[in-house]
Amino acid sequence: MAIWLTENSKIIVQGMTGSEGTKHTKRMVASGSQVVGGVNPRKAGTTVDVDGIQVPVFATVAEAIKETGADVSVAFVPPAFAKGAVLEAVDASIPLCVVITEGIPVHDSAAFYQHAVNAGTTRIIGPNCPGLISPGKSNAGIIPADITKAGRIGLVSKSGTLTYQMMYELRDIGFSTAVGIGGDPVIGTTHIDCLAAFEADAETDAIVMIGEIGGDAEERAAAYIKDNVRKPVVGYVAGFTAPEGKTMGHAGAIVSGSSGTAQAKQDALEAVGVKVGRTPSATAQLMREIMTAR
Repeated sequence: MAIWLTENSKIIVQGMTGSEGTKHTKRMVASGSQVVGGVNPRKAGTTVDVDGIQVPVFATVAEAIKETGADVSVAFVPPAFAKGAVLEAVDASIPLCVVITEGIPVHDSAAFYQHAVNAGTTRIIGPNCPGLISPGKSNAGIIPADITKAGRIGLVSKSGTLTYQMMYELRDIGFSTAVGIGGDPVIGTTHIDCLAAFEADAETDAIVMIGEIGGDAEERAAAYIKDNVRKPVVGYVAGFTAPEGKTMGHAGAIVSGSSGTAQAKQDALEAVGVKVGRTPSATAQLMREIMTAR
């Protein structure tokens, strides 16, 4: 089992004909993903050669779903057009839409997120995220597929780079699914969403949660863990050395006074029994100890 992405997932790529879309489509296919089509209204009816496989391009997401049975869309669409692309995916009722694009205006993200909530048929992951991978099954996004193996750890992370590092450090144990949720102020899938899914997944034994400074997402996740999660959770919060008032990388990583600091998040998580590492490697070691003791 895995959460949201399995070996049966059929993926379409919005923006497949662009340079980034083509590059990462090839990587997804090479890792075993079923990429069944692309979407670009200007190039509908053509195909894209993906290492000898001719992948068809459709005019709309709805057409792609009708012709291929796709249930996942990965969007590699420039920021100015991302809102329209995601709205189109939601209107076509695709179950999962993974928005890789960074630099989308927050107002646009808020609009398509609310549209998805109202529709009730599409889960959005991202924007500004690396996507998600169920190793050995499928890969939707830009996460490297060869740095870990299938296993029984679930991973949810705001940071793409730290997603990769944690996967690599625990590569000998492996992951059920790793989800990069993105670090923008408005995202479609939260730590809590992933925690709930991993808790319900019979083949996930323990969870790594990576957060970062800014906002209160990690504090809310801690409250959720206290009431709803019985599986062991270890955490890492990026930004212990960040100066107050400084924006660090992600648009949501802004600290104001004591609100949103790494220490405040660590305190909240440890108060509900989550072991928190001071570095990614220390966090990986905490998880290693849990899995070794099972």
